[in-house]
Amino acid sequence: MHTTQRIDVFDGQKLVPLAAPADPAQTLALHRGLLDGGLNIVEIGLRTPHAMTALSELAADGDLIVGAGTVMNGSQANEALSAGAQFLVSPGFADDILGVAIDNNVPYVPGVATATEVMRSWQAGLRLVKLFPANILGGLRYIDALGSAFRDVSFMPSGGVSPDTLAEHLAHPAVAMVSGSWMTSSTTLDRGAAEVAGTVRAALATTSDIGARA
Repeated sequence: MHTTQRIDVFDGQKLVPLAAPADPAQTLALHRGLLDGGLNIVEIGLRTPHAMTALSELAADGDLIVGAGTVMNGSQANEALSAGAQFLVSPGFADDILGVAIDNNVPYVPGVATATEVMRSWQAGLRLVKLFPANILGGLRYIDALGSAFRDVSFMPSGGVSPDTLAEHLAHPAVAMVSGSWMTSSTTLDRGAAEVAGTVRAALATTSDIGARA
């Protein structure tokens, strides 16, 4: 199975917050906080019973680019797309999810942890992959090693990226964007929209600083 990966939905994006709202209050805090903070994209991890509902509600509002994360199989991918997801992210590569993405012409970013998985994704036509869990695998040193072999592959590190390490990740030439749960963790969501907006603004300020140096 081979495709030409669509990644236009990510144009101009350097941060993709990852959230798994547990209830309507967290969903509302996420929605308002992202918009107030100046970010218009989110990956909803399908990790809570409420997550699919949250994805559907956020997508219906139409002011965020909403994707589905932690997608485990083709059936769940179809359900997420029916709920309004505009892109799909999975913790590993899956042929059935790729098939759903191809059939529906939506971006699919698979998780990779080894050179074999990067090569499998590359052979399928995918040039943007999610390195997960990035910190445990070796972070930027591991991206250096993989990037030397896969020169036309870009990475979205996920797992362990923090405000303290965001700048160095964004400055790496093989990093297209960063997946960040610190901006939209359950604890942050419980503190409300203003807390979410503050973490988002701080992250965007770092992004702007890196762009100014480029």
